[in-house]
Order: sequence, then C-alpha cells, then structure tokens
Amino acid sequence: METLWFVLLAFMLTVYVVLDGFDFGTGIVYLFVARADEERRALLAAIGPVWNGNEVWLIASGGLLFFAFPRAYAAGFSGFYLALIIVLWLFILRGLSLELRSHFDQPLWTGFWDAGFALASLLLAVVFGAALGNLIRGVPLNADGYFFTPFWTDFLPGPEPGILDWFTLLMALTTTAILTLHGANYVVMKTSGETARRASYLARQSGWTVVVLTLVALSVVPFVQPTIHNNYDAHPIGWTFPLLAVGGMGLTIWAGRHGQEVASFGGSSLLIIGLLAATAWGVYPNLLTATGGASVNSLTIDNAAASPHGLTVGLGWFCVGIVLVALYSVSVHRMFWGKVPQRDLASDRR
Repeated sequence: METLWFVLLAFMLTVYVVLDGFDFGTGIVYLFVARADEERRALLAAIGPVWNGNEVWLIASGGLLFFAFPRAYAAGFSGFYLALIIVLWLFILRGLSLELRSHFDQPLWTGFWDAGFALASLLLAVVFGAALGNLIRGVPLNADGYFFTPFWTDFLPGPEPGILDWFTLLMALTTTAILTLHGANYVVMKTSGETARRASYLARQSGWTVVVLTLVALSVVPFVQPTIHNNYDAHPIGWTFPLLAVGGMGLTIWAGRHGQEVASFGGSSLLIIGLLAATAWGVYPNLLTATGGASVNSLTIDNAAASPHGLTVGLGWFCVGIVLVALYSVSVHRMFWGKVPQRDLASDRR
C-alpha cells in the first residue's frame, strides 16, 4: 500500500510539472519572444485560462503527502521552511502579475507586472530545480527524522550541506533550461506570426542546452548520491524511464525542425515525464534521504507512512478526488485548445 501511494505522489507531481511547467516556461521566455504589447497579451491569453487550474495539482500533491506520509511532510516543510516561504511569495507575485497587468493600459504599469511575471517564473523554476537536487543528494536528517538546512554553507555536498551547492545549482540550471524549452514549445503551439517564430528559434537553441546540461547532471549524480543506481541494478526495467526521456528529447528536436508544433510539445512533455519517473525510481523507497552515510535516519515510505487502515480508507477518497481534478483539467485544456484567437486579445483590454 505504501508503494502505491509513493507512485501516486510521483504521478501527481509529474503531472504538475508538465502542466505548470509550460506556464513557468512561458514566463521565462515572455520578455524575449513577445516584444509588442499585443504579443505579450497573446502569451498571457495562452496561459490565462489554465494556469490556476494547473496549480491545483501542486496543492493536491501537498495534500497527498500530508495524508499518506505525514512524517515526511512535517520534516520537509520544517527543514525547507525558508525556501518554502520564498516559493509562496513568488507564487503570489506571479499570480498578481497575471491578474493585475490588464487593469490599467499604461506602459509603466504593464511593464512592472511583465517584469514581475517573468522574474517570478524564472525564480520558481530555479527553486524547484534546486529542490529536486536536494531530494537526490539528500538532507542532514537527525535521529528524530528532522533537519534544518541553510541556504548555503560551502557550496559542497557533504554531511551538512546547504540548500544551494554546486550540484543543486546544476540541477536548478538544468531544470530551468528544460522548462524554457517546454514553455517555448507551448508558445509555438499557441501563437502565430513573429512571436511563434522567435519562440521556435529559442526552442531550437535551448534544446541543445538541455542536452548538454542533462548529460552533465546525469554524469555527476552517481558521485553525489552513490545509491541512485541500486534500483536500476536490481530491476533493469527501470531503464525504460531514462529511455523515455531520450526519446522525448529526440522527438522535440526532430519535430521542432519539421514544424510539428504539437509533437514538439509532446516531446518536451515526455522528456519531463521520463526524467522525473527515473528520479522516483532511483530514490525509492526514500522520501528524504539522509546525508553523511546516516541511511538509518532516512525517511522512507515505511517509516514515514500513515497507518495501513488510514491509507486503505483514503484510497477511495483519493480516487474520487483525482477523477474530479482530472476531468476539470482535461475539459479546460480541451476548451482552450488551439491558437489564441484575436478576439481574446481584444477582450483583454479593459
């Protein structure tokens, strides 16, 4: 039962990154591919109907973690307290930028919120990438299963690392590059004209950056976390996930060159799915890995889980909730599928 809840948690977080990832990516490329006001309104119209719904997956993932693995929830939210406060404020800035930009048609007003949207999107990608690096590298858990991590110590992974070191910064850069590619593919799929042309060029350039950074990151992971390959050695079927990521990367590069917009976006989605699934396969059964060789302090799906009865009863409620969330997400994305129509740009002016 604990393994099932681990899979469900990984699934929901992966869906969140794929969906809200193109929102982040759109924000990252926003100031580069959209230069005129109408072009920027086109990008905002592309994500406007879906961005808040995409974040439901993050909230639901947090709720699932709280319910199924309360010890990991408590340790993670207390240990990463400072980082989580920053994430909260960045989400607030991003939401305000999306909602308030069109209230006044003044260059100073719109320029301020444009910068806020781009900055918040970029920093959220960086923070979530660093968070992924921390999950892979591990955190300094004590015997009680708690920890507190400063932002940095000496920028070297070790028994008492900070949130930021050279490895987590590498993961942050890699994640930012991947979401830039994902967002650029989404912009190409949703817009036309010069905006789509610039986004297509940026997607092609960022694609090779993703390849280089991903290869570098994968090459150093075994040195930072030597146990990451244990599950792959024991169960080689797990190599399906890295191969899925490679296939997704190849698809997005090929499709981008041949003008296949939907296929290119699908390729970057498969890249994200493959990499996150590969990470989950590598860290299982750990939710939070202890650094410094103190593996006995690690929080796993066994010692961090709720009672078996609670997990069994909760599974029924989860099925109901996930169906509702999935139906909402699918219906909204289907409703607003395709290029942004010009009437949406006209209605954006208030």
